[in-house]
Order: sequence, then C-alpha cells, then structure tokens
Amino acid sequence: MPGLFYPSGYAKSVFDIDYGKLYEAGFRGLVFDIDQTLVPHGGDSTPEIDALFQRLRAMGFGTLILSNNNEARVKRFLKNIDALYICDAGKPRPRNYRRAAELLGVPVEKAVCIGDQLFTDVLGANLSGMASILVDFIREEGETYIGKKRRLENLVLFFYKRSKKYRRGAGIKGR
Repeated sequence: MPGLFYPSGYAKSVFDIDYGKLYEAGFRGLVFDIDQTLVPHGGDSTPEIDALFQRLRAMGFGTLILSNNNEARVKRFLKNIDALYICDAGKPRPRNYRRAAELLGVPVEKAVCIGDQLFTDVLGANLSGMASILVDFIREEGETYIGKKRRLENLVLFFYKRSKKYRRGAGIKGR
C-alpha cells in the first residue's frame, strides 16, 4: 500500500530533473502540475518556466498541464507556453492521466507526471501506470505553515527515502 504513494523519482525542483536522461530512457511525454510544482500557488508562469517548456519541446518532448484548477487559471498560466492541458482533472483519479498520455500521443508507460503532491500527482500516476517524479513544493516567501496533508506526506517520504526505489532514482541529476 505505501508503494502507491512512492514516486518513480525525486528532485528538488523541475530544474533539477535530467530531462536528457528521461529522453534516453524512452520517455516522450511530460505531464506537469502547476501550483507549487512550477510556480507558487496561483502564480503566473515565469520567464524561466517559459524557457524550460521551450527547451523541452525542442528536445522532442510533448508537454501537458494536468491540473485540478479551472480552465481560466490554466489558460492564464499557459499564456506564453505552448502545451496541451486538462483542467478540472479530478486528480488522483487515473482517467485523466491516461487521457493525458493519449493527447500527447504516447503510451502511458512513455509519459512522466511531475508534481509536488504524493496524494494527488504521484498516486494518480501510479494508479494509471505512469511514472512520476516528485518535486519539493514551492513555498511563498515567508510561508511557514505546513498543513496536515503535508505532514502526512513527510511521514510517507521518511519511509520512501529509505527504500531501494528512492536510491535508484529516475532521470534525476546527481544520481
């Protein structure tokens, strides 16, 4: 049961993932969460994020935003980014993870979900058969509150970081 919450890999941020290694391993689709994965909650994209998506597309990856946010929020984020999206996704239900792979034109096994939450991003990816990379969530400057869900995630991560799966890594720099 705990394995359902274990990601395929871990990175500090989306900028610490070795996308070249993922491409060499045969992955062709990247499915991203927005809030606290790419930007602080509710934030707009940044020039660094825009450049990352341009680089990923140039490498040959298809990119898609999978978000529980509404369409207006997702479109606002994607203002300068050429990526597909699924809004109101109902994560962690696996249906839209599979749909994301379909929209990207890749088998679910050739896509990776990248997100900050074990109980939505990682769980949904695992239930759908998709690989996942957990990144540290982005905090607002000066934010100190950690909710109950994050505390429970920290407990799961305590055990995950002692597992063979964690030590194996998945396209992460420095592994």
